[in-house]
Amino acid sequence: MNTQKFLVPTLRAATAATLAAGGYIHAQLYIDGYRFIHIIGPLFLLQASASFALAALLLIGTPPPLLRISEAGVALGALGGFTASRTVGVFGFTERGLQPAPQAVLSLLAETGTLLLLAIWQVSATRQRRAARPPVSTPIRNRSITRTPLN
Repeated sequence: MNTQKFLVPTLRAATAATLAAGGYIHAQLYIDGYRFIHIIGPLFLLQASASFALAALLLIGTPPPLLRISEAGVALGALGGFTASRTVGVFGFTERGLQPAPQAVLSLLAETGTLLLLAIWQVSATRQRRAARPPVSTPIRNRSITRTPLN
């Protein structure tokens, strides 16, 4: 049984699920009150929209590398915003610990899961390309060259 045949569709579906989960959490927090926080509210809505859009594009077919980079960027952006909001603050907004619970923990798991799945996908794609590549120095022996005259 060829595991590569099932690996890409599984990674695609799992990555779409983690992206959509992160998007859902950000949308829920936006609706539950973050929409009233200046600048932060629209950023939560943007995060949710981007996550849902990328998850949908991912389910449509195997994405090009640029789409996978965008997905990683969305996940890294969410994790970066989470970290900044608990340390230096984001546009004057700060939070403490893993609040709001349980959304903070679930968001961390979803975004980290997205990055982990994308890393696995990239490693498997790189290995697959290397396996499909012919050896670099293949000697050509006993090859006769025939030329046809130009008319």
